[in-house]
Parts: sequence; structure tokens; C-alpha cells
Amino acid sequence: MTRLQALDPNEATGRSKELFDGIQSKLGMVPNMMRTMGNSAAVLEGYLNLSDALGKGTLGGRLGELIALAVAESNSCNYCLSAHSFIGEKLVSIDTDTLHMARAGRNKDPKIAAALTFTKTLVAKKGRVSADDVETVKAAGYTDGAVGEIVAHVALNIFTNYFNNTANTAIDFPVVEAETV
Repeated sequence: MTRLQALDPNEATGRSKELFDGIQSKLGMVPNMMRTMGNSAAVLEGYLNLSDALGKGTLGGRLGELIALAVAESNSCNYCLSAHSFIGEKLVSIDTDTLHMARAGRNKDPKIAAALTFTKTLVAKKGRVSADDVETVKAAGYTDGAVGEIVAHVALNIFTNYFNNTANTAIDFPVVEAETV
């Protein structure tokens, strides 16, 4: 059972209503996570702004989805695993094997694997990575800016994982469950 209620976009008012209208026009729906975030327009707007900014970054949508899956698996967030598995497969055209491997921080491409390993390290060490951890991801071909974007993607996904785990958000995508607890 959900612990924070999702707002009905048709009954929302003020800034949340404006944000819901923008989401609806872009996605054709307002996912339950965003409907729940809408209880605080500041929370929803903050999420949308960081997500939008990172979408314009250098890492690209494909790596962003793989990072999201690696973080969601680490945090046992079934909502985010479900959402990003769906988005990755249906909207970004990532095959299911690649999606599943990302959850463990793995990829066949060594450069992507390095980013996912760094992602898992960031989560495991709660951001307290070593100089060697940073040098390893940079040696795989990531610039200082790209490393910063990986950190930002991890932070955004930790936020959504913690939010959904707290809210126990009703999953409105095909359900994918974490393998780690």
C-alpha cells in the first residue's frame, strides 16, 4: 500500500497543475512517481529540472538509463527498475540482456562498463570514492565533465529511489523487482 498519495492531475491546482500539464503533453500521461512528487511543486519541479538538464548532457539517454538501472538495483527500488526497464527497452531501444547486465553494473562495451562500475562504486561508497576510482573511469575515456554528469545521474536516481521507496509508489509500468535486498 502506498504511503504518500499520488495526486489526480485533473484535480491538481497551482504550480503542480502546470507541471502535470507539461508532463501530460510530453509523455501522454503523468506517471505515479510524478503525481506523488506533485504534493510538493518544489520537489516535482526540482526533479524535472535536473532530469531535463542531464538529458542535455554529454552522456546521452542510453547511458543515463543504464546508470538509473544500476542505482535502482543497488537501492532495491522496484518502481525505478520497472520504469527504467520500460523506458530503456521501449523508448531508447536497449535490449533486455543489456538492461539486465546494467543492474549489476556490467556492460559488454568497456567504456560503458567503466561508467557503470563507477556508478556502483559511488553508491557503495556513498560518494566517498578514491582517486583511483576516479582515475579508472577517466582512463576509460570520460572527461572531468562526464564524470560530474555520472555523479549527477547517480544523485538524481538516489533521490528518485529514496522517494519511491519512502512513498511505496504504485508501479504503473510492467513490474521488475530487485534481485538484491
